Amino acid sequence: MSSEFDLDLTEEAEQRPFNMAYFLRILSYTKPYTKEVIKVAALMLFGVISNIVDPLIFRYAIDEGIAKKNLRLLGVLAVVMVVRLLAVKYAARAQTRGTHEIGQSILYDLRQNLFNRVQGLPFSFFDHRPVGKILSRITNDVNHIQVLASSVVLNVVSQLVSLVGIIAIVLYLNWKMALLSFTTLPFLVWVLTKVRWSLEKAWGDTRKAVAEINAHLNETVQGLQVIQAFGREEANNEKFAKGNKKYFKAHMRAILIDQAFWPLTDFIGAVGTALVIWYGAREFVAGRMSYGLIVAFVDYLGKFWRPINTFSRVWSQVLSAMASAERVFGIIDLQTEQEESMAMARKAAGAEAATASTDAEAGGDEPVVKLQALPRITGEVRFEDVSFGYRADIPVLHGVNLHVKPGETIALVGPTGAGKTTIINLLARFYIATSGRVLVDGYDLATVDLPTYRSQLGMVLQDTFIFSGTIMENLRFGKLDATQEEIEKAVEAACAKGFIEQLPGKYEAEVKERGTNLSSGQRQLLAFARALLADPRILILDEATSSIDPETERLIQQAMKTLLKGRTSFIIAHRLSTVRAADRILVIDDGRIVEEGTHDQLVSTGGHYAQLYEAQFKKQERHTDHIVQNG
Repeated sequence: MSSEFDLDLTEEAEQRPFNMAYFLRILSYTKPYTKEVIKVAALMLFGVISNIVDPLIFRYAIDEGIAKKNLRLLGVLAVVMVVRLLAVKYAARAQTRGTHEIGQSILYDLRQNLFNRVQGLPFSFFDHRPVGKILSRITNDVNHIQVLASSVVLNVVSQLVSLVGIIAIVLYLNWKMALLSFTTLPFLVWVLTKVRWSLEKAWGDTRKAVAEINAHLNETVQGLQVIQAFGREEANNEKFAKGNKKYFKAHMRAILIDQAFWPLTDFIGAVGTALVIWYGAREFVAGRMSYGLIVAFVDYLGKFWRPINTFSRVWSQVLSAMASAERVFGIIDLQTEQEESMAMARKAAGAEAATASTDAEAGGDEPVVKLQALPRITGEVRFEDVSFGYRADIPVLHGVNLHVKPGETIALVGPTGAGKTTIINLLARFYIATSGRVLVDGYDLATVDLPTYRSQLGMVLQDTFIFSGTIMENLRFGKLDATQEEIEKAVEAACAKGFIEQLPGKYEAEVKERGTNLSSGQRQLLAFARALLADPRILILDEATSSIDPETERLIQQAMKTLLKGRTSFIIAHRLSTVRAADRILVIDDGRIVEEGTHDQLVSTGGHYAQLYEAQFKKQERHTDHIVQNG
């Protein structure tokens, strides 16, 4: 299995050395379509044989028909050629259709497999990978593998059969002329290897230059407001001009090599043909060779270069597919969250699993380790000496101990980077604690069946994500079978009814990608209603009211008293009104819980929270009192 480090090293590689294991794995995707592959291979073989036989028919027509003025034979051969042509055209059409059908089926299977895998990977995979590179794996890399599996292999086999057949026939027809024509072969091989590799590299440099231009253009469009605000248009133009110049030079170099490559191959082919015609003419004049044989031989010589040229081109595709396979299979081979949990469950089995394994070796059954499926939970949460770091060398949490009773509302406060969101991430089981345990109702989250847990978990994050579709579809994302009554109840409780009723179409109103046609406050209200509709046993609010105006927040605070009742809740907030509503406040600093208690208790102690209250919350409190007094 590839490590993440290995994956990073090969992110930009366009070609990798041939790998038999990857090659066989790619071919395994054709197994479900064996019958279709055999059919396409048979059609391809028919086309190859027909193509090889063609010059022999022409030779026979010239020597036995034209030379001997046998019109009847020419008529028969004409009919044979027409029938052959129609059969070849039909076979080629069926072959093309079959190849595309196999290719698209493989593409579907591989892309679906990769998508399912990516969707199940732990958050650590996405921490340091740009979205664009992940998208490239699912689109470009999968396409390269599909081409190799569906058409390249069959093409190589057909061209190999064609080459062997042509060599055998020309040697049979006239071995001296065949060997004479082969004298140009070393020069052609040199051109098809050395010069073609240079050409492939040149076009590869061009593609990289285009990718850099696109990346810079994308960054410019997204950051245009900042560029204009700081007056950086000229500097940005210069940066773009460098990338543009780089592409210009790379493209021109590729064109120059391309213009040298094809004339060289044509010239070598022409030299080989000239030698054959020179030798054949001498033999014809001497009466030792027929004119039909010379025509057939020249035709075979033209067909002879085609497979060799194809091999050089296909080999480049094979190496590109190897690079793509290394990246795609590297992702597919990574552990999903569920597999990560299974590994932790095996580890947790400890000595018991080791004993069972020994018994299995002695002839018993191999021990079966299953993930713990959670029943309906009460919401009791425990952190037992939990330490964690997103990177092994940079710890974020240090020995956190916490006990939260079912139905308790906990507020997490502290400076930026203190570890508040990390505690939430561990509770949501987006990550596994480096050491220690996170327990819910006594179940270790490292070894539970995640769907049975997360179906009882609701989250509203600061960076609210709204999907394209309708308001109703976004609300039902948390509960697909929700009734209209349940939806309206959740919407009203989240104070989202007002803005939804004003939208054209109301619940069926279309929402653009990421909810760009809604305000940030409306998006958060919608996300809040979505989480409440799921009726979670544990509710997580991470700056969920940061984009809501104070008046709307006041209404939500009233609703939350009922909504949070009987439900364990964790709230990260920088607003005093949200913090004061909590049963308990945890002050997080440098990855540790440094204080905990109610608002009044913490203010009276004069510690971290009291300082935070003086610096931030007191001003908010005066502002909120002013709003209340002025109605």
